Amino acid sequence: MNVVTTLIKSRHSVRKFKPDPVNEIVVRDAIECASLAPTARNLQPWLFGAIKDKETLAKIAGLAENGKFIADCAVCFAIFGEKKEMYYLEDCSAATENLILALQAHGVASCWVAGDKKPYAEPVRQLLKVPDKFTLVSLVAAGTPADITIAKKKALKLVSFAEIYETEDH
Repeated sequence: MNVVTTLIKSRHSVRKFKPDPVNEIVVRDAIECASLAPTARNLQPWLFGAIKDKETLAKIAGLAENGKFIADCAVCFAIFGEKKEMYYLEDCSAATENLILALQAHGVASCWVAGDKKPYAEPVRQLLKVPDKFTLVSLVAAGTPADITIAKKKALKLVSFAEIYETEDH
């Protein structure tokens, strides 16, 4: 293994955070890494927000049905895509993954919370006063982990194949 694959394999979603702040240099570096993600036709149809205000975090947590823990994170990143661009979802998903891996590289835990086509996407956009040409793609709660629960992953042989898919029933 190399440093990148070790980093990827060490990342786990965290939903319980200590109250410790995340260094502004880490926040900026994570956003910069997000902005360097691959994008169709190099359109870069995204906008990244970093929210630390506890009142705003609580409001976002109240809107996102699967993101109640956002209220207790140190920083929540909001990734928005330009609705008119055909590949905004793919582009912003790649950016979200870059952001998460950059945070992990700095020892900051995170959890990706879906945003695209969720009923709270528009209320979050309005809350953050993001222009209407954007839509919420994802939220990333981040901070120092208070508790890490490692979810069991499927065996590689159950989720991969070489050349042509064949079942074990043959």
